[in-house]
Amino acid sequence: MANAKLGRPSKEKNSMLRGLVSDLLWFGKVETTVARGKSVKRMAEKLITLAINSYEDIVKVEKEVKDAKGVKVKTVVTNDGAKKLQARRALMSYLMDRQEQRQPKESPEAFEARTKDIKHPLLEKIFNVYAPKYAMRAKELGQGGGYTRLVKIGTRRGDVAEMCIVSLI
Repeated sequence: MANAKLGRPSKEKNSMLRGLVSDLLWFGKVETTVARGKSVKRMAEKLITLAINSYEDIVKVEKEVKDAKGVKVKTVVTNDGAKKLQARRALMSYLMDRQEQRQPKESPEAFEARTKDIKHPLLEKIFNVYAPKYAMRAKELGQGGGYTRLVKIGTRRGDVAEMCIVSLI
């Protein structure tokens, strides 16, 4: 399955897989054909493993910042370490950026306040939600991998293609 062609030229296939993996990590599940699902599962596992191995690499730095009155104040800023920065850049180069959506009945001001400091919400979700969750799971079970599940759901009506749902566990 490593070199599955999926009936498309390389550029189209890679773009399609990038979109499906991005949707899987953003929404938690995606419905697709079995061949595509196996490729998506394989790539998603690799990206999640990359995030798990580097999410704890944080460097705290003291900086002097001027406040509203013009007085210099020392503040502690957390930055990504070298390992996490490399992983973040690798994820950014592969995944398509998904933007945060406004919740039903959420005011524009509340949405603006909630998403003010987040530039790449999908990456933040991977490093802040998925990586700690799956790292804890790996410690409990004593194994890595197995972050996704592929469930076959039958055939598609139009062309009788075998369909499946790929979901995060």
